[in-house]
Amino acid sequence: MAKKKRILVLHGPNLNLLGERETSVYGTVSLEEINQLLEAEAAKYGFELDTFQSNYEGALVEAIQKARGKYDIIIINPAAYTHTSVALRDAILAVNIPTIEVHLSNIYKREEFRHKSYISGVAVGQISGFGVQSYLLAVRAAAEIIKSKSN
Repeated sequence: MAKKKRILVLHGPNLNLLGERETSVYGTVSLEEINQLLEAEAAKYGFELDTFQSNYEGALVEAIQKARGKYDIIIINPAAYTHTSVALRDAILAVNIPTIEVHLSNIYKREEFRHKSYISGVAVGQISGFGVQSYLLAVRAAAEIIKSKSN
């Protein structure tokens, strides 16, 4: 029997406050609800999915490093670290796990400083601006990436 494919979803700083903060930008769905939706979506493809949220850059870097040999793909919403973290970028590059960057809001329609992503250059792709659907689209993209690697 084939080993189940595994997805790691990483949520960056302040995403633990989803559903409560800036609902006009980020919506009213909580992080717990997003995680439940992600698990259900991954199950449709027969994938296992783990989630992790931290407000600390180092904790996210460590989660990426520990993913080596355990996960087939990473989905990350680096949140504010998108625009500042060379450390996250380097960690993604170092582990050589396909990574999809997601954002609830369209970062390119927001403040100018949000237009630069340190992550996009090492990600296989970026999905932004579709609210919770950004995450679900990332799971579907992950399924395609995993399927293409299996062929």
